[in-house]
Formats: sequence, C-alpha cells, structure tokens
Amino acid sequence: MPPTRAHLRDAVAAHLERHPAERDALRGLLATLDAGPVDAARPAAPVHITCSAVVIDPGRRVLHVRHGADGTLRLPGGRVEPVDRTLLAAALRGVREGAGIAPAALCHTAEYGGAPVHIGVGTVGVDPAGGEPVGGEPARPHYDFRMVFHLADAAAGPASRGEGAPGAEWLPLDEIGPPALRARLLESGLDGVARPVNASALIHDGAGRYLLHLRDDVPDIWEPGAWALLGGGREPQDASLEDTVRRELREEAGLEPRTVEAYAVERVTGTDGTTVPVQIFTARWNGDPAALTLTEGVMLAWHDPQTASRLRMSPSTLDLIRRHAEERPPGPPRAAAADAAVPHVVGVHLYLERDGEVLLGLRHPDSAYAASAHHFLAGHCEQESAVSCLVREAREEAGLVIDPADVDLVHLVHTLDRPGARPRMQLVFRARRWLGEPQLLEPDRCVAWTWWPLDALPDPVVPYARAAIEGIRAGRPYTELGWGRPGDTR
Repeated sequence: MPPTRAHLRDAVAAHLERHPAERDALRGLLATLDAGPVDAARPAAPVHITCSAVVIDPGRRVLHVRHGADGTLRLPGGRVEPVDRTLLAAALRGVREGAGIAPAALCHTAEYGGAPVHIGVGTVGVDPAGGEPVGGEPARPHYDFRMVFHLADAAAGPASRGEGAPGAEWLPLDEIGPPALRARLLESGLDGVARPVNASALIHDGAGRYLLHLRDDVPDIWEPGAWALLGGGREPQDASLEDTVRRELREEAGLEPRTVEAYAVERVTGTDGTTVPVQIFTARWNGDPAALTLTEGVMLAWHDPQTASRLRMSPSTLDLIRRHAEERPPGPPRAAAADAAVPHVVGVHLYLERDGEVLLGLRHPDSAYAASAHHFLAGHCEQESAVSCLVREAREEAGLVIDPADVDLVHLVHTLDRPGARPRMQLVFRARRWLGEPQLLEPDRCVAWTWWPLDALPDPVVPYARAAIEGIRAGRPYTELGWGRPGDTR
C-alpha cells in the first residue's frame, strides 16, 4: 500500500522542524492531509505526490538519469506507486529503476536520516506558460519529496555507482536543476561521505560474557525476534554518537556505564535495504540483567561466544563478539566497589488534578514495564532539565501544553526495584495550569487517559505512583520504596 496520510504528515513535520520558513509553501499540503485520507498513488488524488532521490558521491556530484519523454537529465524518481509503503521506498525504487543502483549501495545521511532534504512545490495538469490543460491530468498541486543518500562505499565499482546504466550521469552540485534544491544542498555541507548514523554497545563483563538483547518478534523493525546489541539511531538532541549510545542504554535498560569506548564501525542492512554504518562502543559491566528495567524487547541475558553461536542473531553481530573475545582474553570477574558512587535514573511525572480527580494513563498490555497498569504521564530525563523533560513529555505523549512557570515539584520517590538494581529518583510535578485535553499520541505505550477520583483510584496503579499520590494528599514531600527499611515514608 502507498504511504499513509500519517506517514506523509510526519515527513512534512520533520522537514518543517528543520526549515520552518517553508510552512507557508506547504500550507496547502498540510490542509489536504488534515482533511482526510490521501492515496498518493491514485492518479486523481487531490495532490500529486512524487519522490526523488538525491544521491551524492564523495566528489559532491549528484546522480541524474535521462528522462525518456524529453531526454532531459533529472533526479531519479517519480510518482509514488502502490508498492511504495514509504517515501523512502519510492525514492529507492526510482534509483534502482533509473540507474540500476541497489538500495544496499546507498546509506542515509547523518544530517537528514529519513527526512526529506527538500520538498519541491509546483502544479501538474497545467501549462505554466499558457495556463492550458496538459497531460490529460486534472490540474492540482504537485509536491516532490526529495530524499538524500550517500554512496555506502566510496570505492564501489561502476555497477554500484550507476555508471554504465543508460542515461545515468553525475553532475556537480552547482549544476543541478531545481534552484531551491541546489541552494539547499550547497549550504548543507553534505559531502557524500558515508558516516555512522546509529550506535550500539558491546557490553562485556571482562570474563568472556556479553550482554545481549532479545528483540521483539514484530514486523517492520530491524532483526525481529533476534538477539542483538543494545543501541539505536542518532536523534537531534544527541551531540555525538557517544551521546546516542548512552541515551539508548538509559532508555532501553536503565544502564549508565561509567566509560564507553569507540571500538569499530560495522555495516548492517536496514529495514529498507540500505546499508547502515553503526558505530560500536564497548563498555564493561558485570551486574544482573534481571535487575535492569527493560523498556523495549523481551529480555537481556549474558552469553559467551560459544552459546551465542547457537542463538538467532545476525552473522555480523556474532562475528563482532568473536573478534572482540579473541582480542581480549577473559580475565576474572571484577567485583563492583561497595562504596562506589551509583548513578541514579531520574524519572519525571506529571500530576494533574481537576475537580478532585487525577489524570492517569492505562499502559499498553505489551509494555515492557507496568503492562496494563495505571500510571502518571512520565518519562526519563535525557540531556535536559527535569522541567524541560516534563514539558516535552506532556506534549509528545498527550498533546498538553504546559508553561514551565506553572510547574511545582510536589513529591519525590526514591525507589529500588530489587537488590542490585539501579536506584531511581522519581520526581512528581504538579502543573497548576495547562492547555488542551489528553490525547493518545503514543498508543503503543498508553491505551487510555482517564480522570480518576482521588479516593477511588483504579487497580492496579504503579506502586510508586500510588505512594506519590498518597504522599501529595498527606502533604508529605518524600517517600522511599524498596530499600528494605521500616518507615519507608518520610
């Protein structure tokens, strides 16, 4: 099926986040997407959607193909077809059909990832000179999503570069056709050099064991149902790939190793068939995986290279583990210092009270944490202040707009889930005012927002959330849970 309305809207939103000055030019497209479903592959759709591929080589040249109708050189691509589930799929198909370059010969750029570098705006079905109908199509707006790629291997042979394909040519950046796109590329700094856009952690205990993550067995994710390393893609707030891997470890497992070291760059195949360079970092840790709070996937477990060879995992991951094990023979396990400082996970939580009722979300039954339980709107602090995190999470999870000046810290819960687990500082903030009604913007995590009477809370409620509500009602600012001492509340 062709790209959904939500997919198209997300692509426009990602573009406008980088280039907000283009909102007026795209206002008509946004209005069409807001009005109802849009079948981008249907010839009579209210807007004409096409997708072009901007493939840049290390010489800062851009791939062009000769158009069969008039012989002009254009970017590879064209109309979105029913087989194209995403805009990226349409662009990759255009490169394959127009220049014979397979997706595996391309990689996404670190600067744009899967977002368009430019969206061209025009009109189809009308002669721009005389205004007369042309082409047998109804006159309607035309939007061309231009997706940018680099060659995965600068030393690739002619076949991987499209050389020898009929009509394929490489033009310098300053010679490409659309002026607005040319200006965007010239100022972008894109140089055609493939760089890592993902980061993963090869975590070992120094005694020959490696921490592996069993991924969910669901479609449309990388390596479903396989054992893999923890990690993920770089996000705009990450200043470096080390920030990326540290954020992913915090978010996925509550792990915060003291030291991570760059080890190697591996190449894997992404879900769209492109090559993904991944920066591998190593870190040493020797804790209990069962004590970690896993938020994605099925489980974490220690495996040595011998047992890893019997697991379902990508050959490249197995080869990486074996290579590291050969370079670093195992030594005795290292005991953790009892008096060492232990980093805490910091969580932020939104307490909204209205007419004697508190807002709680019902977590998705497949959630790795607190499945089918009621909980505050919450999130983990990233590289940001706690209040900034709260404001961001409220907007992203429920569409609520909160002014930081309207926020007060009303309770703190210091929790330890189990012996050996990473301690957590759970900050609960009350917003005195807010704009909007709660919306289900992350249905894979929360299936309902409900206002509950404070004296008739639902069951179950996440234990520390219930303790925080009770503490707030009692005027108590602090609670301890899980530390094994009498008198946990303060």
